[in-house]
Amino acid sequence: MEGGQRGSELFQARDQDTRARNSQTKYIQSTVANVEKHFGDLCSLFAACTRKTARLRDKSDLLVKAVREYADTETPHLKYGLSSFADHFALIQDYRHAEVERLEAKVVKPLKKYGSITKLKREDLRIAADAIKRETKQLVQVEKLRLRNPSDRQIVTQAENELHRVSMDATRVSRQLEETIDDFQQDKIKDLKKIFGDFITIEMSFHAKALEVYSNVYQHVQNIDEESDMEIFRNTLHLQDHQARLSIVSANSASVINGTNSALSGTSKPQQVCKKTQEDEDEDDEDDDEDDEDDDDDDGDDDDDNGDDEEDDEEEEEVKTK
Repeated sequence: MEGGQRGSELFQARDQDTRARNSQTKYIQSTVANVEKHFGDLCSLFAACTRKTARLRDKSDLLVKAVREYADTETPHLKYGLSSFADHFALIQDYRHAEVERLEAKVVKPLKKYGSITKLKREDLRIAADAIKRETKQLVQVEKLRLRNPSDRQIVTQAENELHRVSMDATRVSRQLEETIDDFQQDKIKDLKKIFGDFITIEMSFHAKALEVYSNVYQHVQNIDEESDMEIFRNTLHLQDHQARLSIVSANSASVINGTNSALSGTSKPQQVCKKTQEDEDEDDEDDDEDDEDDDDDDGDDDDDNGDDEEDDEEEEEVKTK
């Protein structure tokens, strides 16, 4: 009777230990599952932020290129201001590139390793859970044997010895699991502290350097001399307008000269005809003058003939008188 009572008390004590180990294992399992879930989310989101930062760096590089190309087409002071902005903004992208590399190395990678760590812890939990199950099963079997064959001490003793063995094994595994999960929890806290501290330091370093660069380039942009650039622009505009006017005048002059040459070439033949006609008239006048001279010569000859006749008549009269 006393042996049965002691056995019952022993069974209750072992059952309480088994329940305690089982409850502890479940708590550890929930802790590991919680870390696995949330660390996975944190890793994914930090990695996404890092990729976004890398894409921002790449787009910013394109912006630097576009600003430089545009600056080459502008007036001197504006060109200098835009080129300074492009140079400083490119420097910020170098800092951003360093930020991306540091985030990947000190934030994303440490969080990612917890995927393999939690898998190892789940394996430890599986081993501990199997040991607790064997202990619970053996405990139930011993209780059944004690109830069925209370007088068969040999069978009950063997079952109790087996129960003692599996209980010791479960206790050992549970103790190891407790130590492992304690280290796991401590490492988790230290790693989170370092990861978030590194993240803050990386971001502070980047933004501090970027703020310094932005402050410098702000002065360069504000120092753009608007009046000088406008004066250069207006002078260039008036020069272009003057050159355009000269081009128009030259084109009009060329048109007038071409038109005059065409008119002159068109009237050259009638002038030659008129000139020829005038020459013909001059020749006719000369011919008429020659004819008049010939007529005058003929009249002189007639006068000479008449004079000779008169002299002959006078001579005849004198002869007759004599």
